[in-house]
Amino acid sequence: GTVGDIESLPYIESVRQLKWELGKNCLIVHLTYVPYIAAAGELKTKPTQHSVKMLQEQGVQPDILILRTEHPISKELRKKIALFCNVEPQAVMQSIDASTIYRVPLNMQQEKLDEVVLTKMDVDLEKTPRANMEEWSGFVERFENATEEVHIGLVGKYVQLPDAYMSIIESLKHASAFHNRRLDLKLILSDDITPENVGEKLQNLDGVVVAPGFGQRGMEGKFTALEFARENNIPCLGICMGMQTMSIEFARNVLGYADANSTEIDPGTSHNVVDIMEEQKHILNLGGSMRLGAYTCQLKKGSKVNAIYNKTEISERHRHRYEFNNAYRDEFEAAGMICSGHNDTLDLVEIIELIHHKWYIGVQFHPEYSSTVIHPHPLFVSFVGAAKGL
Repeated sequence: GTVGDIESLPYIESVRQLKWELGKNCLIVHLTYVPYIAAAGELKTKPTQHSVKMLQEQGVQPDILILRTEHPISKELRKKIALFCNVEPQAVMQSIDASTIYRVPLNMQQEKLDEVVLTKMDVDLEKTPRANMEEWSGFVERFENATEEVHIGLVGKYVQLPDAYMSIIESLKHASAFHNRRLDLKLILSDDITPENVGEKLQNLDGVVVAPGFGQRGMEGKFTALEFARENNIPCLGICMGMQTMSIEFARNVLGYADANSTEIDPGTSHNVVDIMEEQKHILNLGGSMRLGAYTCQLKKGSKVNAIYNKTEISERHRHRYEFNNAYRDEFEAAGMICSGHNDTLDLVEIIELIHHKWYIGVQFHPEYSSTVIHPHPLFVSFVGAAKGL
């Protein structure tokens, strides 16, 4: 939080108590902003001094100060800040604006943040190997220097607040950099997609991601986008509700069930392709019916996801209530939409894929939760690769 905000007071008091309990086994790092006054041509340290003073008044003394800045901070300014904030000079470091947040860890290593932290925690630096940032540096170089673009459309109902899809967006960046591609992401509000404009909305895209989301708003636009991607052989990844909309669209336009739906959207549908799990129905009104956390999933041998993961059992994280209705499984598979991922313990479909398509996969879980810079998630890597024909 921000020092001085009333909302932050309980957390700052918690930090004070934690430091008191743990002593030298606790280290406090305080991030502050050093503004640059263009008219005067100088950096101002007073905001940092006052921020630290307020912390001290609440019983918290920072061990390390990290200074957010747009311009390099001189040794003289750092020494001044150290003096008036009661911090050792070598523990005052700058975090200058970077081209990407992924460069910040490299910049902080140059500032010797890791060495100062270890020293303050009484760790012998001579016996501690230097952090190997080679893989991270390689990612940053590919991320910053890629010239060829991959054009991906993200279809969702919350695109006006892009942070709602931050994990998905960053996962796409990880996968794009893996393939030495620069991500050109187009955020598409599903509410605005109609059969008349879908071709225009999705034109020139290499791939489409249909995002998660609760509730009815924007569903018809997702169905339209999925139909277009399916019929035009555009690589498509559906996540959570995205997988559910994939199954509903397929039931409507391939199996011929015009009123197919999820009981979340239409409780009275005669073709409940997506429904609440039977064992959850009795606790639905108690607010505890959501399937959360990691669950295992068995992958069908010879399927696309089996090749993508290169294993037959995976574990992925979930956050949802509704599931694919097993009553329709045989009809789906006979029409070419196979259930390639299955939780054998709960008898639940976790992954669907269209066999006669370049790349059309829906997953009930959230692969974006486990994608990292060093280990981009294989589904996103494969999806971006398919989008670029790699």
